[in-house]
Amino acid sequence: VQLVESGGGSVQAGGSLRLSCAASGYTYSSYCMGWFRQAPGKEREGVATIDNNGSTAFADSVKGRITISQDNTKRTFYLQMNSLKPEDTAMYYCAVRRRSWWAGCRLASADFDSWGQGTQVIVSS
Repeated sequence: VQLVESGGGSVQAGGSLRLSCAASGYTYSSYCMGWFRQAPGKEREGVATIDNNGSTAFADSVKGRITISQDNTKRTFYLQMNSLKPEDTAMYYCAVRRRSWWAGCRLASADFDSWGQGTQVIVSS
């Protein structure tokens, strides 16, 4: 499985960014895809997940400001981030894993076994 993130950058507080994750090499028909972030000196935290049915989940800290979506034909996942805050500054990673059909997706990095290299987001005040 290969995951390649893009779209990071530097923005001022209140700005927007759209991150992309191009995925290849997996054949799961049932999957969880997640966006995670890690700020310097902090643990990696879950931001949002989406499954193959389009069900989503978000961290409380980003609800109302961030949306997650996917383009199945392109096998690309997106994280649209609006109203960015300095505390959103972090390296953002996408990850994917096979999902059992009866199970949901958790915002838990330990659940995921395939990761991208990350894209840096810097939000200045």
